[in-house]
Amino acid sequence: MSESRVIRGGAGDWAGIEPRRYRHGEEGLARFRDVTRHALLGAGPGSGEAGLGFELRYFEIAPGGYSSLERHAHGHAVVIVKGRGAVRLGEATEPVSTLDVVYVAPHDVHRFSADAGEALGFLCVVDRARDRPVVVDEGGPAGSASPGASGSRERGGR
Repeated sequence: MSESRVIRGGAGDWAGIEPRRYRHGEEGLARFRDVTRHALLGAGPGSGEAGLGFELRYFEIAPGGYSSLERHAHGHAVVIVKGRGAVRLGEATEPVSTLDVVYVAPHDVHRFSADAGEALGFLCVVDRARDRPVVVDEGGPAGSASPGASGSRERGGR
């Protein structure tokens, strides 16, 4: 029997996929606010998408919220599908809005924020096997890690 399927979506939710609080319980990765994550495809061995070498996730940041300021060795692709906000890439910050596509290159410091008074929602495609993000110190140079931040290692989720 085929494992192919359609996951029915609505306004930021999908049938049978519970949103999870972003970074919940991850030590050293707490410099974020009001972010949820939906693991849509490829989230692990039991996900039913064994043929995928990537994960497809949906993140939503509430108005005034933001993701961790971080860097990692893997690159990833982001498509903005809801709202307006900003993305920090290295030392530059760019406005983003619906249907903008963002490439985050390996080792580049980055953060997404919903700083335009509305929620910011985006799809993120990332390799299934990847290194662990390192949180960057807010006050330091773009490459300095926060105290207590985790180093790089292979893992299955972000």
